[in-house]
Amino acid sequence: MNAETYLQYLQSEIHSTVFGTVDENGNPFTCVIDMMLSDKNGLYFLTAKGKAFYTRLKAHDIVSVTGFKGADTMSSRSVTVRGKIREIGSDKLAEIFEKNPYMAEIYPDEKSRTVLTVFQIYEGEGEFFDLSQHTIFRESFVFGGAKIQSGGFFVRDRCIGCKLCYSVCPQKCIDITQKPVVIAQEHCLHCGRCSDICPVRAIEKISE
Repeated sequence: MNAETYLQYLQSEIHSTVFGTVDENGNPFTCVIDMMLSDKNGLYFLTAKGKAFYTRLKAHDIVSVTGFKGADTMSSRSVTVRGKIREIGSDKLAEIFEKNPYMAEIYPDEKSRTVLTVFQIYEGEGEFFDLSQHTIFRESFVFGGAKIQSGGFFVRDRCIGCKLCYSVCPQKCIDITQKPVVIAQEHCLHCGRCSDICPVRAIEKISE
């Protein structure tokens, strides 16, 4: 799927997300925030200007957001987004209230809504992670001109084809029919067992 589809899934199917922010002193915070809108240009959420959440958003222009959906762990799907934010004020506020009618119970009239302001996550990278499949499935995506930062475990040319990595891989996502062997990144748990057991240290972790 493309980035817009994953953003739409986060907004409409998951909706309530956990935001990671940092205050002006560098202290980390999390809070649950509903994702109100999504489109090809990013994600949209709102807050009141008097909230501590607003102060943290103004202190740093980057957030991390995760949403989770599933009856239990093994039926779960999640979307994580890390991106840049900007305040767009009352723009899209009417659309947000139209598409999220429960907001009118919290802010029932126009006067009460004057304290609200809309933010956009306009550039970022994300990952979809699906535990409901066997083997697991993960996919990275970007939007707003961001670039994917490759991460995970990769096999170097010094691989000797001993296949020990496959023997300990919990998802059996390593193709051992070739040398060097190849890790299927879309099914990898990033657990690191393959790297630990490799006798020639051919499997290296690439930081995101």
